[in-house]
Amino acid sequence: MTTATQEAPIRDRIQVPAHPAWPALNDAAKTELKERIKRLLVEQHAVLVAHYYVDGDLQALAEETGGYVADSLEMARFGAESDAQTLVVCGVRFMGETAKILNPEKRVLMPTLEATCSLDEGCPADAFSAFCDAHPDHSVVVYANTSAEVKARSDWVVTSSIALPIVKHLHERGEKILWAPDKHLGRYVQRQTGAEMLLWDSACVVHEEFKGFALERLRRLHPDAAILVHPESPDEIVDQADVVGSTTQLIKAVCELPNREFIVATDEGIFWKMHQLAPDKRLIAAPTAGEGATCESCAHCPWMAMNALQNLEQVLQRGDQEIQIDEAIRQRAVIPIQRMLEFAREHGIGQTRGIR
Repeated sequence: MTTATQEAPIRDRIQVPAHPAWPALNDAAKTELKERIKRLLVEQHAVLVAHYYVDGDLQALAEETGGYVADSLEMARFGAESDAQTLVVCGVRFMGETAKILNPEKRVLMPTLEATCSLDEGCPADAFSAFCDAHPDHSVVVYANTSAEVKARSDWVVTSSIALPIVKHLHERGEKILWAPDKHLGRYVQRQTGAEMLLWDSACVVHEEFKGFALERLRRLHPDAAILVHPESPDEIVDQADVVGSTTQLIKAVCELPNREFIVATDEGIFWKMHQLAPDKRLIAAPTAGEGATCESCAHCPWMAMNALQNLEQVLQRGDQEIQIDEAIRQRAVIPIQRMLEFAREHGIGQTRGIR
């Protein structure tokens, strides 16, 4: 297993925005705003699709209006199956692009097109294409957290919920894997499958911040807590986990495990759905710094935080934050995404519609 470049922290290699400071809304103002958005969704024949990491108000609104809250695999599937002619994607840009790739005839809006992703930013299409050209004997598997251009250069697109079975399948066929962009997820997949993998060097700014020694300290304070870890986390975090999995798999663990406490190493946005489904469980955020070993709200993606009720209303009024993809790129990018969805159907992977 080889990593493509030197492994400097991702925050040193890309520009990470500050968390946006949205004006606080009292209950009455928030209710009025949500009612206006609901009317606009009806008028626009639009459906709201939200990721587990965005603000809880957006997740609640999606469910209240017949939309959907899910991980990136199920967001893609829902968008493809929806009858709505306008999809409003609350998440980060690659999610909106995936919706557009699968639904070229539909209008895809986002509260802001500036909500990108450190994994996407850390894998520019031209450099990645050159890397692929240098290793033509490898099957190219890219994580969903990439641009349409990178997906168009791939053989397979995967999400964290389906990466293991797809790479295992390719390994059993004797294929060598070129993996991008998340090196931590790539290492986890390689360790689990034994596949020969060449890793691109990028990471998630949220998950890379978790600290192993601080998690150990927090575990001593909560010895009966189960440790839930997203596989984008470093090895020192994954090695302490009771459950390693995608957002959906971690939510299921909170619902199904007998533990009363859970230390959760992923974006804090996931707590909204966990609290909704398991209100009697105590959730503790894994620490992102040594002195934060007792913190309860440490990790949140600054790009996910760009989604808010305020700019959701604005985009429905103006329609100016629309995803556009070059058709030639879209036609190439849809092939590996459809390959993933077909694999999921054949192997019964996903289908989280029961998570409510």
